Amino acid sequence: QVQLVESGGGLVQAGGSLRLSCVASGGTFSTYDMGWFRQAPGKEREFVAAITWTSATNTRYGDTVQGRFTISRDNAKNTLYLQMNSLKPEDTAVYYCARRRDYGTRYFSVSAYDDWGQGTQVTVSS
Repeated sequence: QVQLVESGGGLVQAGGSLRLSCVASGGTFSTYDMGWFRQAPGKEREFVAAITWTSATNTRYGDTVQGRFTISRDNAKNTLYLQMNSLKPEDTAVYYCARRRDYGTRYFSVSAYDDWGQGTQVTVSS
């Protein structure tokens, strides 16, 4: 069982940037696809971005963050990143990183991921 710990969240003004990190320990990181999700109060958990373990350039994004967010990974450091630019108030949510275990389920589905971090709060003020 891998442990995932997110950091880097905080309060930022609209138009600003944040970089989230997710450090993995106690399990394998480099040979798993990874993802970022977010959950706003009263809403379902939403797919943000995913990256495969085979190629750091093989990435996918949710429609609402495409062109503003960038997912990346450093396997030597067991760390996943999410660079968030041009932030909007609607990006306010708790952000979670997750390790994908079910490759028979689409990458944007919550159920494809079995291991989750505790989340980090991102708040964007207008």
